[in-house]
Amino acid sequence: MRIKCPLCGERDRREFYYQGDAIALQRPDADAGADAWDDYLHNRDNIAGVINDLWHHESGCGAWLVVTRNTNTHEVLATRLASDGASA
Repeated sequence: MRIKCPLCGERDRREFYYQGDAIALQRPDADAGADAWDDYLHNRDNIAGVINDLWHHESGCGAWLVVTRNTNTHEVLATRLASDGASA
């Protein structure tokens, strides 16, 4: 898979570190029960189709990117700096 960094250009995905869904998770309160924390730490939706992921250009410029991709085809549809906004 190739990812186009807005700052460095197209690069192999091995230069990037996948961080998960770009939509912010709701962190439980510190005194929330074990079930709430277990759900927050371990459970994620596994969406088939177009999603927005957060990637870190770890072996490049160090930028945080939002990558819009199709999980069915592995096609990267768009990339943008996370600082420009994470919503679709």
